[in-house]
Amino acid sequence: MFLHITAVTYLHEYQIDVLFNNGRRGVVDLRCELNGKMFEPLRELPLFAQVAIDPELETVVWPNGADFAPEFLYYLAFRDDPALQEQFQRWGYCAAPVEPRQTERRAPKRQKKPSARRVPVA
Repeated sequence: MFLHITAVTYLHEYQIDVLFNNGRRGVVDLRCELNGKMFEPLRELPLFAQVAIDPELETVVWPNGADFAPEFLYYLAFRDDPALQEQFQRWGYCAAPVEPRQTERRAPKRQKKPSARRVPVA
């Protein structure tokens, strides 16, 4: 099933409430995503508040032509959901889990000095 947006509501500042075609609803904060020529104009809240759904693209759009992929909005809305981490990795929105690196420094092992052989006393 392809992911689509079925409803969007402007909340406040740079947050929108989004309903996906799989029935999940989430709040997406786009404050940190408004970079680049197409998205910087959306920093003006009156323009940002004009968010709508494009019926052909089935995602959120703005009057200046800016839009976001539904998968990206889904990731932003639910990125902390442990059950979705594998899916987000497949989509390329999360780095694969990294094994924890050993951070403590250990002193190099001492080499044993040759010792004289002890002979038991009778």
